[in-house]
Amino acid sequence: MKINSETIILDSDPRIRTKSEKVELPLSAQDRQLLEDMLTYVRRSQDDEIAQAEGLQPAVGIAAIQLGIPKQLIAVVVPEEDGVHEAALANPRIVSESVQNGYLENGEGCLSVKDEHPGHVFRHARIKVRGYDLIQDKNVTISAEGYFAIALQHEIDHLSGILFYDRIDENDPWKEDPEAEVI
Repeated sequence: MKINSETIILDSDPRIRTKSEKVELPLSAQDRQLLEDMLTYVRRSQDDEIAQAEGLQPAVGIAAIQLGIPKQLIAVVVPEEDGVHEAALANPRIVSESVQNGYLENGEGCLSVKDEHPGHVFRHARIKVRGYDLIQDKNVTISAEGYFAIALQHEIDHLSGILFYDRIDENDPWKEDPEAEVI
């Protein structure tokens, strides 16, 4: 599937709130191709030249539901100081999480959300995620922290029909958590 700005559904589309279904493992050829295409989109969207030429919005992650496909598939590519953290997961689930929160200092964004939704989105600072990873071609448990953990949680939320702005405090969008890790 060729993914670009035209194929990504917006939060005005009720399908974005659909709960995604587990996929059969081993992945069907169709699901494998979809997940590969999602991973390719995220990787290519981070190259300014390619993104401009192909009309790609810069992204660190995408979920299949953002393409109108209610399947538990996500792709995340997060460049950080210690290297690029990548995952192309089927049926991901968080199996443990830190008590400590983390959040992006300037708030979150989303390929499916055009309007501004300023505020802090509190998530777990560290998580462990289990699922089948297409990149490693096996079931994995990923220990993630920092921006990678935030991105994984953002995409996993999509599988339950949750958008980042659902997690912003309406009464105090920029509230602080002195114990939280600011990213």
